[in-house]
Amino acid sequence: MRRIRSYVRREGRLTPAQRRALTELWPRYGLAADRPLAMERIFPARRPVILEIGFGNGEGLVQLAREYPQFNYLGIEVHRPGVGRLLLMLEREGLTNVRVFCADAVDILQSVLPERSLRRINIFFPDPWPKKRHHKRRLIQPDFVRLLAAKLENPGLLHLATDWPDYAEHMQQVLAGFAEFDRIDHQNVVPPRPPSKYERRGRRLGHPVVDLVYRKR
Repeated sequence: MRRIRSYVRREGRLTPAQRRALTELWPRYGLAADRPLAMERIFPARRPVILEIGFGNGEGLVQLAREYPQFNYLGIEVHRPGVGRLLLMLEREGLTNVRVFCADAVDILQSVLPERSLRRINIFFPDPWPKKRHHKRRLIQPDFVRLLAAKLENPGLLHLATDWPDYAEHMQQVLAGFAEFDRIDHQNVVPPRPPSKYERRGRRLGHPVVDLVYRKR
């Protein structure tokens, strides 16, 4: 697996509340990134599991967990302020069906998550790296999709979204190389994708938002 990072760590400023959350709430919601995960032990109820890679500030993940409690949710994010904010929301809403990694998604997929353990993987508005010389840093690459496919159930769903047409075309070209994925209509996917701040910003700038949903055979 390539080790070109698809992100730049922007630590930003941790608020006192976020700092407290990362200390006091992490034992309740956080997961270790250095050992294989026993999925049946981390949630109080056995339900299909949805993974979101790069959940940002966590608002969309919390909305899904609140409105669709028939699923369990895993979130992966590298930026600690976003993780801290998510932990605070989970505490405030009393949600028990969400667990969190603060780590590189490649490491989690390679070494932590069991194969065929996920009902769905969501990747919403990843960094588009619009300059051509940076395209190699885009997250959606063949090696990465191969990892995703190994973790999905049969059948399972991969849901991608972007507001950059060039990246949408790139995603489709990459997925076209995988015979085990068929594209389906995103309008019928449950739970639906919640709106995000990246989507709202993109629409304000006049960017067309593209949803791409693939079913693993």
